[in-house]
Amino acid sequence: MQRCCSSAGRSVTSKRWFSSSSTDKIVASVLFERLPVIVPKIDPTVYAFQEFSFRWRQQYRREYPESFLKKSDTRGKGDYQIDYKPAPRISEADKTNDQRSLQRALDRRLYLLVHGTTHGSGKPVWHFPEKVYESEENLRKCAESALESFIGDLSHTYFVGNAPMGHMVIQPTEDKKILSIKRFFFKSQVIAVNKFDIRKCDDFVWVTKDELLEYFPEQAEFLNKMIIS
Repeated sequence: MQRCCSSAGRSVTSKRWFSSSSTDKIVASVLFERLPVIVPKIDPTVYAFQEFSFRWRQQYRREYPESFLKKSDTRGKGDYQIDYKPAPRISEADKTNDQRSLQRALDRRLYLLVHGTTHGSGKPVWHFPEKVYESEENLRKCAESALESFIGDLSHTYFVGNAPMGHMVIQPTEDKKILSIKRFFFKSQVIAVNKFDIRKCDDFVWVTKDELLEYFPEQAEFLNKMIIS
C-alpha cells in the first residue's frame, strides 16, 4: 500500500502545472522588439567624454619623427578610387510616417502592437500579442504560441530568457463577472528580416517606446520602467 502511494505521489509531482486561482486569468504577452539597424547618434555627453579621453591619452603617447610618419606618402598609389556614400539615416517610411513598416526609426527600437479584441475587452483595442494560459507546458510556451498566432512562423524570432521580464495585475472595473487578469510579459526580438505577414488582427503598428506609452496611458509608468531602451 505504501509503495502504491509513493509511486502515485511521484507521478503527480513530476508534472509541474502552472496553477492559478478561480478569481483570475493568466495571460502571456509578448514584447516583440526590433533592435536598432544602424548605430544611433552619440549622446553629446558621451562624445565630450570620448574627446577628453582621447586628448588625455595623447599626452602619454610616443612622438614619432616626421620622416617616419611621411613614409607612407612616398609609396606608389593606384589609379583606383572608392566613392563611399553612407546610407541615409531617414528612410522613406520615416518621411511618410508609415508605422506599419519596419524600415522606420532605424536608429531606435521598435515594438509590435496589434489591434483587435483580446481577453477582458469587449471591443477592439490596441494590445501586445498575447494568449490566455490554458494547457501549455509553461508560460514561455504560451508566449511562443501567442506570437506564432500573429506572425505565423518563429524562425526569425529570438525569445530572451525563459522567465518573464515583467508582471502586472489588471483588476475588473465595472463588470464584476470579468475575472482579474495577471499578465506576464516575455521579450522576443526580430532576427534577420524586415517584414512580417501579420495576421489575425484588424491592424498593426511598429512603434518606438515613446509612441508605445501614448497607446497605454494608464500603464505608462509600469511600461516605462519595464522597457529599457
